[in-house]
Amino acid sequence: MEILLDIVSFVLMTTGGALVVIGTIGLIRLPDVYCRMHATGITDTLAAMLFFLGLMIQAGFTLVTVKLLLILIFLVLTTPASTYAVANAAYDRGLVPILRKKPGEEFVEEPGRESGEDKPS
Repeated sequence: MEILLDIVSFVLMTTGGALVVIGTIGLIRLPDVYCRMHATGITDTLAAMLFFLGLMIQAGFTLVTVKLLLILIFLVLTTPASTYAVANAAYDRGLVPILRKKPGEEFVEEPGRESGEDKPS
C-alpha cells in the first residue's frame, strides 16, 4: 500500500513540475503580457495544487497535511486574484492587447485604443 501512495505522489508532483515547465515555455513564447499572464497564472495554480496534493499524500493524516491544505487554499484564492490585478493594472496604464495575427501581417492591436488614452467605459 505504501508503494502505491509513493507512486501516486510521484505522479502528482511530476505532473506539477511539468506544468511549471509548460507555463515557462508559454511565458517565453507568447506575444503579449496578457497571454503570458494567462499561461503562467493557470499553470502555476494547477501545478501548485498537484504538487501540494502529492506532498499531502506523502505526509499522511497529520498536522502537516492540515498546514499544507491551508497553504493550498490560500494559493488557490490569491493567485488568480493577483493575476487579474496585474492584468487590470496593465490595461489601465494603456498596454494594449494583441487581438489576432493575419497571415503575412504583424500582430494587430485593439482598434481605437492608443497608448495614453483613457480606459473605455
